[in-house]
Amino acid sequence: MSGPTLAVHQLSFVPEGDDVLVGRVETGSYAVFPADGAELLRQLAAGLPLEQAARWYEEAFDEPVDVEDFVDTLQELGFLKEHGGDEPSAEPAAPAPVRHQALGRALFGTPAWILYALSFTAWAVVCVRHPDLLPHPSQIFFVKSLLIVQAVITFGQIPLILAHEGYHVLAGRRLGLPSSLRLSNRLTYIVAETQLNGLMSVPRRRRYLPFLSGMVCDAVVFALLGLAAQLARQPGGDLSVTSRVCLALAFTVALRFAWQFQLYLRTDLFYVLATAMKCHDLHDASKAVMRNRLWRLLRMPHRTVDLSRWTDRDRKVGGYYGPFLVIGVCAFIGLTLFASIPVGIRYFTVAGEAIGARKIDAHFWDSVLSLGFNIAQVVTLIVLARGKRRQGAPRQPAPSER
Repeated sequence: MSGPTLAVHQLSFVPEGDDVLVGRVETGSYAVFPADGAELLRQLAAGLPLEQAARWYEEAFDEPVDVEDFVDTLQELGFLKEHGGDEPSAEPAAPAPVRHQALGRALFGTPAWILYALSFTAWAVVCVRHPDLLPHPSQIFFVKSLLIVQAVITFGQIPLILAHEGYHVLAGRRLGLPSSLRLSNRLTYIVAETQLNGLMSVPRRRRYLPFLSGMVCDAVVFALLGLAAQLARQPGGDLSVTSRVCLALAFTVALRFAWQFQLYLRTDLFYVLATAMKCHDLHDASKAVMRNRLWRLLRMPHRTVDLSRWTDRDRKVGGYYGPFLVIGVCAFIGLTLFASIPVGIRYFTVAGEAIGARKIDAHFWDSVLSLGFNIAQVVTLIVLARGKRRQGAPRQPAPSER
């Protein structure tokens, strides 16, 4: 008898230095295998019975292998089909065609890059003659009404964020990957999320553009909004309402672009950096390494965590990732000092003057409603956060259940 075989899903095998990144494209489940483990998996996927695979491994690498433990790992990763059998896995099916792949290729083809460069160059040239087009916190308040400012900034950002995420999706589909865009509710906010599950199945050098494509979109949109603001000027040269709206939206795009430099978060630039450093879980590994160093410094080694769950490369790079975290903190401080604080001061100054004037007019009610809307948001966030914590807390058994 040949013995039992495994029914293995179609997997991708991407060499990563001395290791191999193996994963299921359709589920986004990936794991780093040593080269010998990846070869064993290939043999099992090709239909080699378990007992023969164990003997093959011992002959090929001159050491035994715990096949049962290996199979358990594959099961946890979701690499095995639910109903296996004694027959080898079916031949890999041809990849399904991806919609809008041609559009993705067009958006990142040579003509498109030329247009992107020309648009940003044109914006830079115009700004030399018209410095008032450069981003500044005061541009947020394009009218006196705080409610109108809030509404335009809030709803005006929706298509811009969708464009940012859409570029990620199309950059993935350009490679034939089943990338997708979905809207989800995060507390009181609607956020756009891109799923690039298949990105880890392509060579490392081809992953950079999908990660950076959102920032490319932001840079182009920022330049186009600035040029639109210039074209919409009044005949006398003053900024029109349309110009001011364009600059307000452009300022928020600039903030989103700068936000990507907060490298202590999983931003687009973080993934580019982790890819360049050949890491797979740099974010968590670097935090764990630094926490361990801190606990040892405080003479509390019992609070350190086991680093063996990460690859040698993640642990090594995580050990000297500190300067990049400093860059991220500096980006956060810069955004706070030059954007968040000035905008906050201007907002509360305008609202305070309208309410403190003791004159019940349109500006008074505008400020009251605007403040009330913001307070309601904060209260809602607090209530939802507390409710989430209560749901996550373990239920205490009743006296009769003890």
